[in-house]
Amino acid sequence: MPAPETPAPLQFTQLHIDVARNATDDFNLFHDPHKWQRIQGNPFGGPIVLGFQLEGLIEERLRLYRQAHDEQRLIDAHGLRYSNYQFNFAGALRPDEPIQLEIKQSRVKRDASPSLSNRVIIKHGAGMVLMGHKRETAVPLALADADLSGLNDLNQLPDRSYVPGSGLFCKRKFMSTGHAKNFLAGALADQAAWFDELAEKVRFPEMFPAALISCALLERAFKQGHDFERAPMVYTSHHISVDRQLNARLKSNDVLHLLVDAGEETTGQGLGGAGITQVRHRCFGVLDDGTVLFRAEIALAPLAAIVRNPA
Repeated sequence: MPAPETPAPLQFTQLHIDVARNATDDFNLFHDPHKWQRIQGNPFGGPIVLGFQLEGLIEERLRLYRQAHDEQRLIDAHGLRYSNYQFNFAGALRPDEPIQLEIKQSRVKRDASPSLSNRVIIKHGAGMVLMGHKRETAVPLALADADLSGLNDLNQLPDRSYVPGSGLFCKRKFMSTGHAKNFLAGALADQAAWFDELAEKVRFPEMFPAALISCALLERAFKQGHDFERAPMVYTSHHISVDRQLNARLKSNDVLHLLVDAGEETTGQGLGGAGITQVRHRCFGVLDDGTVLFRAEIALAPLAAIVRNPA
C-alpha cells in the first residue's frame, strides 16, 4: 500500500474566508474582519477560518486521493452510498497561517458492513487544528435512525419558521452553482473539477449543502434573541453523513430545507479539551421531495468554557 500522503503547506487568506462565509451566508462574528473585535473574551486575536471551509478542503484533497489510488471502483462495487465526515476541532486557524493536511492510508473493510476510511489531520505551527475520519459506507453513520417521514410538506412552510409538532427550525435555501464555486474557491479547491459550463458538468461538492447548516443555526439563534457578542459559541465537533447519490443529482435552484433542533446539552471533547459543556444539535438537509440529502450532529460550546479549559 502507498505511504500516507503529506501535501505541501497550505494557507488561507482573509479573502478565502470572506468568499466562503459569503457563499454560505455565514454571519458568525468570528469570521468577520471587523466584527470579531466585538466578541467578549475572544482569545483568537483576529478572524478565523470556517470549520466547514476546512472540511471543504478535506473533501477536495480526498477526491484527489481517491483518484490517485483508483478507489472509486471499490466504492461503486460495494455500494458505499454515504460519505461520512467525523471531525473534532482542536484549535482555531487564523488567516495567513500555513497548515499541513495529512491523509492517512486508506483502510478497507469487506465484511457485512463494508467501508473505506481515512484518518485526516490538519495541523499548524501551534499544534492541532482538526482531526478525525472520512468514511465511505453503505448506510449513514450520523443519525441513522432519524425518521423524518412524518413531517408536513416543508415546501408549504414559511422560511425561518418551526415545523409543527417537531421543534425543528426550518431555513430554506436554493442551490446555486455560483455560490458553490465560491465555496470551492474559499476551500482552496479546483472549481474546474466540479463545474464546467462548456462540458455541461454540474457537480456540487458534498460539503457545500452541509456548510449551510451554519446559516440555519445562526438564523435560529438570532430569532431566539441570542447575543452573539456576549455569549459566543464555537464548533467543537461535526459528524455529517451525505447521501452521495442524491448529491450527484443536485442542480442549480434546487430547494434545500435545512432543519435544526434546539440542541441537547452534553459533554465532550474538542476545542477546550475534554469534558466541557456543549450543545449538540441534530441537523438535516431535506430536498423538496422529502428525501434526506444529509444528516448531521453538530456540537458547539460556549467560548467561555473553552477559554477556561485551554486545549
